[in-house]
Amino acid sequence: MAKGGNKKNFNKKGAKKKYVDPFTKKDWYDIRAPAMFDIRTLGKTPISRTQGTKIASEEMKGRVFEINLADMMKENDGFRKIKLICEEVQGFSVLTNFYGMDFTRDKKASLIKKWQTLIEANVDVKTADGYTVRMFCIAFTTRNQNQIKKTAYAQSAQVRSIRRKMVEIMSAEASKCDLKELVQKLLPEAIGKEISKATSGIFPLRDVFIRKVKVLKQPKFDLAKLMELHGEGKGAKSGGAKVARAEEGVVEAVAALAAGTEPPAILFETTPQPPMTKSDAT
Repeated sequence: MAKGGNKKNFNKKGAKKKYVDPFTKKDWYDIRAPAMFDIRTLGKTPISRTQGTKIASEEMKGRVFEINLADMMKENDGFRKIKLICEEVQGFSVLTNFYGMDFTRDKKASLIKKWQTLIEANVDVKTADGYTVRMFCIAFTTRNQNQIKKTAYAQSAQVRSIRRKMVEIMSAEASKCDLKELVQKLLPEAIGKEISKATSGIFPLRDVFIRKVKVLKQPKFDLAKLMELHGEGKGAKSGGAKVARAEEGVVEAVAALAAGTEPPAILFETTPQPPMTKSDAT
């Protein structure tokens, strides 16, 4: 008889494992956006609790979050996606920094039409604070005012000239500011407007956008700069008064008693007393 034929005579080797929900072993952390955005708390992210050598806060660093800009700004169109990277974990708060920007697919598809020329350019730029970013620009030709001709195609020489202008303006704008200032230029599309104005003499353009930004290289991590980016650096007000040494010792002693262990020795600061004389003794 085959082994699987009669279940009474043959015992199974391993007992069936009990199903455990994996989310019972996870903690939820708050995602905090930099101060350049209106809405700072963007949501929560789960991660497995610290176990052995795998520390939860260290595993969280480097995680990238993609969020629609409309969820981060009070007044903004919803066609931009912002990437934020976790750089530091404090308690249950994930402190993030800008990591990239992109357009949604439906926005990119809505820009492309017939009877026009699409012009694209990209450039790698190093910002003033040491970030290397790659910026992608997109633009479309349009008809002149009172133009009768249906099409608005640009010649190859005009396309090259416009592309050269795009690279020049993107390099100049990004290299003279830090990453925070660059993001503040990208959100209102200030660079796109400047490109459109500079190239109006070559060929009229419409829908000039910085459609994508990628952070290629980051400088050495600096906690002070990150805290300043989150509005908690040198300029921020202190959260409270400094705790005295004696108070810290009392807190430790109470915690030790609650845990059932021997409390540590508490050193209280006392004022020095003058030496005792014979008259004082009598």
